[in-house]
Amino acid sequence: MTDLFSLQGRTALVTGGSRGIGRMIAAGFLAQGAKVYISSRKAADCDATAKELSAQGSCISLPADVSTIEGIAALVAAFTAREGALDILVNNAGAAWGESFDTFPEKGWDKVVDLNLKAPFFLTQALIAPLRAAAKKQPAKVINIASIDGISINPQETYSYAASKAGLIQLTRRMALRLAQDNIVVTAIAPGAFASEMNRVARDHAEETSKHIPAGRIGRDEDMAGAAIYLASRAGDYVMGSTLVVDGGVTHARG
Repeated sequence: MTDLFSLQGRTALVTGGSRGIGRMIAAGFLAQGAKVYISSRKAADCDATAKELSAQGSCISLPADVSTIEGIAALVAAFTAREGALDILVNNAGAAWGESFDTFPEKGWDKVVDLNLKAPFFLTQALIAPLRAAAKKQPAKVINIASIDGISINPQETYSYAASKAGLIQLTRRMALRLAQDNIVVTAIAPGAFASEMNRVARDHAEETSKHIPAGRIGRDEDMAGAAIYLASRAGDYVMGSTLVVDGGVTHARG
């Protein structure tokens, strides 16, 4: 039981890992002994974060834009040139778009759905060989980062974001049933308010935001890291297709 949450000797890839929730997860994995690859669209940011996190363990930057099939192929080529197996894939890269119903544009759907919903599927598909290779020893893990906005209604007009995250939760269930046959465990996390570039309200107005959260505060780095470590480690081997809500009670308060 002492190594239930250990990731020693395991290899992880975290998309959108240069900042926000992705960085929180990458740091948590490193603390538990994993070798972590991080990817993000902006190479300079990805490289800088990997350099900073390398103080905690082996962290390697693999910049890529996973919103396109070409970008996914480039990331997979870069990863498989270095590793033959992948123990943990975290599909975290995401985008949001907020605009009123009357003017919400098609590009606000395409950008968000391509990155939030299509990319997790096609990246997992493209990495299935190294995931299967890792799964020969112990269950490999795929963790999709959804959102509480895919479960309950956010008053903000983020139509494509809410729809894409709800779709990702259902996709997680569907993928979990199929990939269980390959000893690959698929789950999701639905974060609430965490300080990030995407959630600037929580980042820049934490005190005000906290008034609307039953826990009385926004999420901390260790809250997100802990959830991801649980699902990625032996502790989460029997959790399949489920979405872990990490929101301080917001979903219940929304009703």
